[in-house]
Amino acid sequence: MVHTPEFYNRRKGFEFGRKKGEPKTIPGVKVENRIGVQAPAAAVWDVLRDVDAWPSWNPLYVKVSGKMRIGEHLILTRAVPGRSEETLDTTVLDWTPNELLHAKRTLLGGFVTSVCYWEIDVLDEAATVFSNGELFMGMLASWHVRRSRHALRQGYALMGEALKAKVEAEWRGGPGSPTSVEP
Repeated sequence: MVHTPEFYNRRKGFEFGRKKGEPKTIPGVKVENRIGVQAPAAAVWDVLRDVDAWPSWNPLYVKVSGKMRIGEHLILTRAVPGRSEETLDTTVLDWTPNELLHAKRTLLGGFVTSVCYWEIDVLDEAATVFSNGELFMGMLASWHVRRSRHALRQGYALMGEALKAKVEAEWRGGPGSPTSVEP
């Protein structure tokens, strides 16, 4: 099995490193934030899938253009704390309603491939975990991430907190949401 950014198991993700007797895999670094959200996956997805609205609530991605369609470009302007804004020209790899959005880009003349990801894991009918981050793969991945890992992690945490606040506020205000008043 060849391990490339285009081929991965959605449930197992990308494999870094190597198990005894298996072929070499791509060296990589993962920078991630995970946060619990007290709302169903569909409520999280409703906010996540509306990429055009991201700049209105998302402190990390302050400008977005493009469509969430496999093979299409999604241009993201990322404002990582303590760093200059950068424009990410990504290509949508995969998206699944109520589960995930993955987009890739290449850096350093193709020596590094990055996969930005936003994933929703269901814990209960009204509880999820939202993960967002980036996988850096390639021979120069470790070197490229070394200086920005901490700032990226902070940025992903800011996005996670903002998404959590927006989703929970909208879901609590909608039909079928929990209340402290019995009917």
